[in-house]
Amino acid sequence: MKILILSVSAGAGHVRAAEAVRCAALAAGHDAQHLDVMDLVPRMFKKLYCDSYLRLVERHPALWGYLYHTSDRARPDSTMSRLRRVFEGLNTRRLTRTLLDQAPDAVICTHFLPAQILSRLRQAGTVTAPTWVVVTDFDVHLLWAHQGLSGYCVADEEVAWRIRERGIGPGTAVHVTGIPIMPAFATRPDRATCAAELGLDPARTTLLLMGGGGGVGGLDAVAERLLRLPGEPQLLACAGRNADLLRRLEVMARPLGRRLKPLGFTATPERLMAAADLAVSKPGGLTTSECLAMGLPMLVVSPVPGQEERNSDYLLEHGVALKAHDAAGLEYRARALIADPARLRAMGTAAAKLGRPGAAAAIVALATSP
Repeated sequence: MKILILSVSAGAGHVRAAEAVRCAALAAGHDAQHLDVMDLVPRMFKKLYCDSYLRLVERHPALWGYLYHTSDRARPDSTMSRLRRVFEGLNTRRLTRTLLDQAPDAVICTHFLPAQILSRLRQAGTVTAPTWVVVTDFDVHLLWAHQGLSGYCVADEEVAWRIRERGIGPGTAVHVTGIPIMPAFATRPDRATCAAELGLDPARTTLLLMGGGGGVGGLDAVAERLLRLPGEPQLLACAGRNADLLRRLEVMARPLGRRLKPLGFTATPERLMAAADLAVSKPGGLTTSECLAMGLPMLVVSPVPGQEERNSDYLLEHGVALKAHDAAGLEYRARALIADPARLRAMGTAAAKLGRPGAAAAIVALATSP
């Protein structure tokens, strides 16, 4: 089958989810293409939609939280909601043309914007291809709920309940598949092998740092605090594509030997997670799902109000994470976990039970079934 997967590059999670679905579709023998909707819109719209969102989340998280919760309670028929839909429709006409030109057998959306556009097109009869929506957090905002779609794939039973409560229509299927992650997370690599690849001691406690922010501070500040922990744990510090941060971490690491391992962008995050005992990270939907699949407990730092806050609640409720509100709390909780290996192991076991590494394949199977 010809499958078109639509994401939006407002944050990395929606794109990563789409890539995971594409890989699963290719592995199943389908013709799969992933398109970022922001490549099909006017430049100014992309700037408003993506850049403004990212700046708001990074610099004014409290304001973003207010907007998130306010819009989650907005009436779909309100004047502002109607104006937003008209504005988005006018700026996504190229997407409509692309859908008609490509004529896919099925469409899978990992962001609510293409889901909204497909809902309108399907109800108008312009597009007839089955259309599935993949919710990429452990909660669901009102913006995800649309009529006339084939089905939803969600993280857990509560999200399934909530999307039905939103009023998506009685004919729309909802399946609990988990959030799609890359096939490499299906099998946990050997810890000792991964540690050796990274130049680490597999017998020593290892922390994986994947982000600071807010009251906790940047990744280098977090690393500096955690290096003071008793037992001298090893730190894997992921700077991603931030070259300045990577240089600062490398300077910090020089006198420390194996204790601090700075890393830039990696295509094999599953091997870092396999070598670690605890992830210190912001709780994005994809990062959270990857940690669960690998049975890796989390110490959640500075969740963005809104979707990350709700992801954090999910982890805390299931006993697979602790949350730090500030730098002192981060160090205190890390100390407590390192001092209690039995608790850390129990959190890892609970995380593995929640993990759904086969989510992407399950989504493709649903979208391509007769």
